[in-house]
Amino acid sequence: MSRRTLHKFGGSSLADADCYRRVAHILLTQGHSDDLVVVSAAGKTTNALISLLERARQHREFSNELAQLTEFQQGLIRRLLLGPEAETILAQFNDDLATLRHWLGAPNRHGAEIQALGEVWSSRLLAALLGQLGVKAQALDARQFLLVGADRAPDYASSRDRLNRFLAQSPDTRIVITGFVANDGHGQSVLLGRNGSDYSATVIGALARVDLITIWSDVQGVFNADPNRLQDARLQAELSLAEADTLARLGSPVLHSRTLQPLKDHAMALHVRSSFTPEQPYTRILAEGARAEPVITSLDAVVVLYCPEGRLDSAIEHLQASGLAPLACYPQRNALVVTEELAEATQVALVEWLGAPVSSERGWGMVALISRHAGRLAGAFARLLGRRAWPLRREPLALITLVPSDEVADLTGRVHRRCAGPMKKIGLLVAGKGNIGAAWLQQFAHYQRRISDELEAELMLVAVLGREEALLAPEGIEPAQWQPRFDAEARPYRLPQLIEQASALPLDELILLDITASETLAQAYPQLLAQGIHLISANKQAGSGSQAFYHELKQAVAQRHLYWRYNATVGAGLPVFYAIDDLKRGGDRVQRIDGVFSGTLSWLFHHYDGAKPFSRLVLEARERGLTEPDPREDLGGIDMQRKLLILARELGLELELAQVGLETLVPEALQGVSDSEFLQRVEELDQPMTEALAAASARGETLRYTASLAVEGDRLQARVGLASVAPDHPFASLPPGDNQFLLRSLHYPEGLVIQGPGAGREVTAAAVQSDLVAICRRLLH
Repeated sequence: MSRRTLHKFGGSSLADADCYRRVAHILLTQGHSDDLVVVSAAGKTTNALISLLERARQHREFSNELAQLTEFQQGLIRRLLLGPEAETILAQFNDDLATLRHWLGAPNRHGAEIQALGEVWSSRLLAALLGQLGVKAQALDARQFLLVGADRAPDYASSRDRLNRFLAQSPDTRIVITGFVANDGHGQSVLLGRNGSDYSATVIGALARVDLITIWSDVQGVFNADPNRLQDARLQAELSLAEADTLARLGSPVLHSRTLQPLKDHAMALHVRSSFTPEQPYTRILAEGARAEPVITSLDAVVVLYCPEGRLDSAIEHLQASGLAPLACYPQRNALVVTEELAEATQVALVEWLGAPVSSERGWGMVALISRHAGRLAGAFARLLGRRAWPLRREPLALITLVPSDEVADLTGRVHRRCAGPMKKIGLLVAGKGNIGAAWLQQFAHYQRRISDELEAELMLVAVLGREEALLAPEGIEPAQWQPRFDAEARPYRLPQLIEQASALPLDELILLDITASETLAQAYPQLLAQGIHLISANKQAGSGSQAFYHELKQAVAQRHLYWRYNATVGAGLPVFYAIDDLKRGGDRVQRIDGVFSGTLSWLFHHYDGAKPFSRLVLEARERGLTEPDPREDLGGIDMQRKLLILARELGLELELAQVGLETLVPEALQGVSDSEFLQRVEELDQPMTEALAAASARGETLRYTASLAVEGDRLQARVGLASVAPDHPFASLPPGDNQFLLRSLHYPEGLVIQGPGAGREVTAAAVQSDLVAICRRLLH
């Protein structure tokens, strides 16, 4: 026959009269009339009985200890029971005292019976208390049905038959059963050892085929680290049976491996709850499918045993068969790691089995991480290890290391901070799906999983924004499928409402990637920052806006601890900003920046030697896709003017766009005409360019379109326009289409050159990706 639930209450849950009343309330409000209950001895009763036993074996006086135990147990009875119930239980207890005194006269023969008395007294008292509250309850000594073999393994068939006969005679009755003790089949008591009450609870649950076992104790459940050691340890709502078993095997005090063994063979759920706060969340141990964070466990002191070379495998097999399984093994060192509690017994067993010396070493502690993602976390864990740590021991669900005992607490905290939190979910909103935006989406489709694994975070594309329509998908968008989903599901949007919707998603961080040239979107940056959204800009509008607006953005970023990166605004993927940051961190000061910041203008002036009219080169560049559809956007120089302003502000200079001198290549007569008219009149570019080339050639120099920024004391000069350079100048040999930045500083007076492709959809998209990884690394640090 099947009963729904088995409740197990430990000694801390039965520590005093108030605890008993709390347990009774739990059984009345959260139980059923046919529940089974397994109890430990109340409070420190078992310790007191062991002390009496040891004193008797040593022929020492124990009357004071016995008097204290008697007073404690009688006090519980008097505080909890009234009238005939109290008299009955007191009479049974007094009979037990007489028997106890008799057994103490032959302690070696009655040790198990003496230690089992605490559970007997608890089961009787709780059953009587429930009866006094009007609940049908009955105490049952587990030795009446629970049979075990010489290895203390349960005889499930015989034990189940005996238990079922008893349960059939007691329908709709709460049966309160002793934990910790069993019968060897010959009428002799057998103690089930450390955590024996929890173990007997799961064995009895398997015998009775219950659906659920709840272990009630003084802890709320399983945390992802020791909450007494780390204040930010988090309760785990779920834990897989395999993870719980690994955690128990590695020394967790909440569960023991033997407790979990019956769950592997019998379909039962296991909950771990606090009897002191039964209304609070708790931990469920599930056979599979649990969603648990990585869990850290540690032991301040372990013992290393060194086996003779070549004998480690046989030693491990022998220890496992003997119930002395080690915490971990290191084959390369012929070493076994065991708890201090079992060190002596394990060493003796090994010496007897191997017939050879087994040395031991103390002073070590153990730190372990348990997770189904252990392999993915190995790199992060390994990077935290100091020089005195043992190599990381990898198991399917665990990573284990040994460190000196005085380093355990520090390493535990660092591993918890770095590895044991839930994987952060970072949502990405991509504004701009043109050439560069589409290139980034294509790149991200290839890199998403690898980057997520490297960062140990979940990067999710949650929105794609076009000019008028947007696709917002809380569940995430597969980057490779963004286009068909956008075509099918995108809707007209207003940016404030979309940002509000995105901010409400269950994500840890949001990052907006602005891959547009939209001034409207740039002006919305303050609102984005106010919503806690990090920014990545390929859009130059914000960085080259008014000084007041730029300051507002920088101040908001600092105050809200957000990130705004814009490497793609200048030089595409070239490390210009990185170089400036490195120089500043090294105490250097950049005094001058010169450069060719436009791939289009770089190409044009590399080829412009007078052999072809300048206008023909412009049309040729347009046909090759090297210019904007309207070439005046490149020829006007405004793009380079904005880039120079952004660099100036990166140096900490106060500057407005209008203060950057600009020499445009577009004659005034062509500036206001339509695109088509400009293309028809494009030859009007030629005369001024021919004159400029002739003047440069007369000086033996080469014509280039450059930007320059010079800082001399309080004087600041910034200009974008035509310049002629000597043949040996770096700009003279610049490959067509490349950008070049020449930085002069105190440490580099002759100049530091950064050169490479500074435009193009792939390299600009890569710069956006680089900024994304940089922000994520800081968020996850």
